[in-house]
Amino acid sequence: MLKKLFGGLVSVLVPATALAGGDHSGHAIHQHGAVLSAENVEIDQNYDIMAAHVHRNGRIVTFHMTLKGTAGATVPEPAGQLAGAPVEAYVWPTSLKPDAVGFESEDGILALVATSHPDFDDTPLFDEDGDGDVGNDGAKWHSHWVVLTPNEACGAGALSVKDIPDGVSPKMPATWPGLPIYIDSPGYSPVLSGEEITINVSFDDPAIASGMSYDGVTSALRVNQNIHAPLLCVVDVFDVASGDLSLPGKLN
Repeated sequence: MLKKLFGGLVSVLVPATALAGGDHSGHAIHQHGAVLSAENVEIDQNYDIMAAHVHRNGRIVTFHMTLKGTAGATVPEPAGQLAGAPVEAYVWPTSLKPDAVGFESEDGILALVATSHPDFDDTPLFDEDGDGDVGNDGAKWHSHWVVLTPNEACGAGALSVKDIPDGVSPKMPATWPGLPIYIDSPGYSPVLSGEEITINVSFDDPAIASGMSYDGVTSALRVNQNIHAPLLCVVDVFDVASGDLSLPGKLN
């Protein structure tokens, strides 16, 4: 299903080149089993994936991605309102079921994302910019768990963050921000360092992530102009580490 949904959006790739300068030994691109990606000269280098990798140390699972450019250096231009607001994201789609992080168990692609969106704030428990206001820092890179599902209302073969229908109250994680979509705002801080973006995630039970498959994606989403279902659509895919979203990475 993932191949079919994203296949038509993946750009033509050219051979990758090595990153130059500095000590990159801890970067995703140098890890055993990383999903390596070819350079794509047609896209913003800050969203051009060189490698995606996930590894575990006890309860802590580290998701990281090496970019051709500088991680997090490109952010979306504000729309000035919620309707039509742009979102840009670094995404790790996984094979985990949504209930692994507290959503009601059902079909959908559970993905960890780092996002920036200057027109709204969806992390009401956290003050990412440290100015004493928890509601004004959506442009700062922050993390979410989301559940992605096919949604033809977003376009042929497109995905959206799964909507919560009116009158329905599915189980949500404790840090759900209250939006009518399957999204969690767990507060894991993305670490942006040169070409690398890293998010450390904790699981109560380390076994939950055992055998997990993963991939890496950079993409753009957009809030519906009607601010209604579908609320948040995937409108562009910049790059896919595997090239076909086959989730070839395996958590060791």
